[in-house]
Amino acid sequence: MFELDSRLQNDTHFVADLPLCKLLLMNDCQFPWLILVPRVAQARELYRLNDAQQQQYLHESSVVCRALEQLYQPEKLNVAALGNVVAQLHIHHVARFSTDCAWPAPVWGKQPAIPYSESEASKLVNGLRNFLTMQEQSYDLNDYANH
Repeated sequence: MFELDSRLQNDTHFVADLPLCKLLLMNDCQFPWLILVPRVAQARELYRLNDAQQQQYLHESSVVCRALEQLYQPEKLNVAALGNVVAQLHIHHVARFSTDCAWPAPVWGKQPAIPYSESEASKLVNGLRNFLTMQEQSYDLNDYANH
């Protein structure tokens, strides 16, 4: 049975359950930073998901990248799965700017997180949910979910 790692639970705001993944907003207002966590028990590596799950993950990752691109117009999108601290498979999607405090280095481990206020987090989560709703109307987020 899938259970979200407590460190991810404590460091993020829940956005939505997509067909395969739990979508989370990292609680660090320094970066537009989303995390996709496939809801697959004991998943640690992307390549170990079955073919349909991998295709669905790619589809959901593309939706998340489009959301970050449309909402923030970043110079670069960083998409990465490390898992050195949290072994549970989770993939970071970060909108990056040459003006951000970590540029050009990775966003983790260089500076302490600055949490969102509750109102800021709520506004971002609602904006992301609205984007996802519009995407569902454009094409089916479940394209690969039942294959």
